[in-house]
Amino acid sequence: MSVEQPSLPLNGVAPRAADRYRSDHLLLAGMIESGSRVLDVGCGDGDLLQLLETRGIDGRGIELSREGVNRCVAKGLAVVQGDADTDLANYPDDAFDYVILSQTLQATRQPKTVLEHLLRIGRRAVVSFPNFGHWKMRVQLLIGGHMPRTDNLPATWYDTPNIHFCTIKDFVQLCDEINVKMERAVALNLYGRPLRFNAPWWFWNMFGEQGVFLLSRGEEGR
Repeated sequence: MSVEQPSLPLNGVAPRAADRYRSDHLLLAGMIESGSRVLDVGCGDGDLLQLLETRGIDGRGIELSREGVNRCVAKGLAVVQGDADTDLANYPDDAFDYVILSQTLQATRQPKTVLEHLLRIGRRAVVSFPNFGHWKMRVQLLIGGHMPRTDNLPATWYDTPNIHFCTIKDFVQLCDEINVKMERAVALNLYGRPLRFNAPWWFWNMFGEQGVFLLSRGEEGR
């Protein structure tokens, strides 16, 4: 099975402004329609929320760390402290147009439940995560015999917040299991750039360092 690589304009982000943002944040922002109401779960320091504001998007955030919340509030962002594993259940159905989970899925205790909440709270979800099936990860396990460390996953095994690593293939299988529709799918290489051609899932699973997915509810969940 293969997924067509979508075109990836910056959708209104000026080139000079684009230089200030991470490539995966630009990609996520390009998947969201201007004027949408968005919840960013695990928003960190608020860099993605700031980018969304430049595109006329009404962004809100939830962040686990008090330090992250304080930095977001200092930037004038609407962010509250909360835990994706426990607090998403308190949000009403269809409260947002989009819910974002950027580089956070692997740090949740119940990723399947969190994903289900994303698509209950929002009409669509945008999810990105590091791909543990990348060839560098495999080589470090096979040759080095130790838990892999990369620029994208720099923490040691005993000091990492990540507790549920997954591969792109794993995530696709989870979406099938819970009847989630994949509207767009992109694999990013080591340099944060999209793999710009059609490829089967095994290729993305081997050479994509990150996966980025635009999701919506399947027919039964509408």
